[in-house]
Amino acid sequence: MDWPMYRGDFAGTGYSALDQINVGNVDGLTPAWEYSLGVEGGGPDARSPNSQATPIVVGGVMYLPAADRVVALDPSTGAELWRYAVEGGPPSRRGVAYWPGDEDSGARVIFAAGSRLVALDAGTGTPVPDFGRSGLVDMVIPYNSVPLVFEDIIVVGANTPPGTTGGVGNARAFDVRTGEKLWEFNSVPQPGEVGHDTWEGDSWVNRVGVNAWPFYFTVDVDRELVYLPLAAPIPFPYGGDRPGDNLFGNSLVAVDVRTGQYAWHFQTIHHDLWDHDPPAAPVLFEVPTDGEPIPALGVTTKSGYLYILNRATGVPVFGVEETSVPQSEVPGERTSPTQPIPVAPTGLARVRYEPADLVTSDDTSAEHVAACSELLAGMGEIYHEGPFTPWVYRGPNSPPRTTLLFPGLVGGPNWGGVAHDPTRDLLFAFSQDLGSFGWVEDAADDFPVPYDRGGPRPASFDVPMGAQRWPCQRPPWGRLTAISASTGELVWQRPLGLTEGLPPDRANTGRPGRAAAIVTAGGLLFIASTDDDRFRALDVETGAELWETRLPGRGNANPSTYVGPDGAQYVVVAATETVIAFRLP
Repeated sequence: MDWPMYRGDFAGTGYSALDQINVGNVDGLTPAWEYSLGVEGGGPDARSPNSQATPIVVGGVMYLPAADRVVALDPSTGAELWRYAVEGGPPSRRGVAYWPGDEDSGARVIFAAGSRLVALDAGTGTPVPDFGRSGLVDMVIPYNSVPLVFEDIIVVGANTPPGTTGGVGNARAFDVRTGEKLWEFNSVPQPGEVGHDTWEGDSWVNRVGVNAWPFYFTVDVDRELVYLPLAAPIPFPYGGDRPGDNLFGNSLVAVDVRTGQYAWHFQTIHHDLWDHDPPAAPVLFEVPTDGEPIPALGVTTKSGYLYILNRATGVPVFGVEETSVPQSEVPGERTSPTQPIPVAPTGLARVRYEPADLVTSDDTSAEHVAACSELLAGMGEIYHEGPFTPWVYRGPNSPPRTTLLFPGLVGGPNWGGVAHDPTRDLLFAFSQDLGSFGWVEDAADDFPVPYDRGGPRPASFDVPMGAQRWPCQRPPWGRLTAISASTGELVWQRPLGLTEGLPPDRANTGRPGRAAAIVTAGGLLFIASTDDDRFRALDVETGAELWETRLPGRGNANPSTYVGPDGAQYVVVAATETVIAFRLP
């Protein structure tokens, strides 16, 4: 069985029906092969791949990007079958896509390299001559992640370079055969389009940001809807120049995959100031009812929430309440009086902080507590009023005050996505609990708005302790949560990740991470993600850890699983500079 796309299928479930590796034998997993992703022959100054790639496997061949190339490997041995050297800038470090071809065209590997969209012959690794100009299409605006290939359509997002102006956050589609551009969706609605009235005055003109930057996209095959998670407007910490809710910022938008026509949207934050966008494409699943099941999706946000919506309409399945939130004191800022918070599920990540939440020596160590107390003392008055706490204003002569934001700027859940086990009706989400400090201050004269975010460097609410940084609130600092897809209720939750330097009875604090889990019919969750450099297998039913191995680098990537040409099931993960595959003896 293959793993043909980033999250395994169009629905983004991260689910495999394989069960050769299961709860009864997973503790026997051993390394099968490794492949170096670095620049071959490169010296000490060679760029690290810092890989976040999920290898795909189709028809007995693995495809993935390395630091300076795209390669095809034998998935049973890791032997290189072909390579394509990428010139003019590296390929996306996050993965590649596959098109099976048709009666007139052979199979193709599609990937992004900056602003270039590249098509290679899947059998030889050579550029496809009739795609764009000798296998290359200039997308103009770069996309740093994995294209979606649906039938004969390629969908890509956008990553806004600093200083770029114009509607540059737009998702776009191209013809998989010719590279011809098919459509572009305006993430900042233009005059006459839905949502344009949420930008007061001319604040929509040349608006930077609202990027479709996720690592991948998902699509409802039956309804032919592709789901676009869109980011915050830029600059995000101050929105006095953009009064209004600012659609489609921080929204999930459903559009027709063939035409780009708008179908519906759901905004997760009105007038964002925190860059807490939905960082991953939604997972698609069914919610069982007494009658027809509800076609649903689940989309996470950096704000620490999972929104479960009807994927045909965008209507919340388990309810969302517009909740009063604290208001900004920054001159000229007009924050939204309410924000949408889901009724269920709740509790994926920390969204509140009280002084009593400061770590104690019983949690970790006296040295850690002392370092955290010193960090806090340098911040002046700490301001935190729960979810969506705004940035305080620090004027030129004002006493020091600092907002403590939870989740912090890197978010609770991040780009890994949510997994779904259809046999157990469970969703799985990884989130981190790491706060951020900051404030708004007068901006430099050349800044486009009068105020900008200031803060310490690093801005995170943690301190260096040996080789790791330890957050300053009481653990957990990273956790994996199982949620009922039928009710939205939490089924189990456990810390994930070890803090080095603590005794064994305190080390299971959980650790920060951004990647996510996959789930298999063998009753297993596989996840790396955390910064303790471990790769783990957990019991789907309970979250109990059944297997663990230390990687040569951080596994800051989603794994995949497949059956190799030798008939064995493999699990593979990228660990910074190396791809490692595991199998049973």
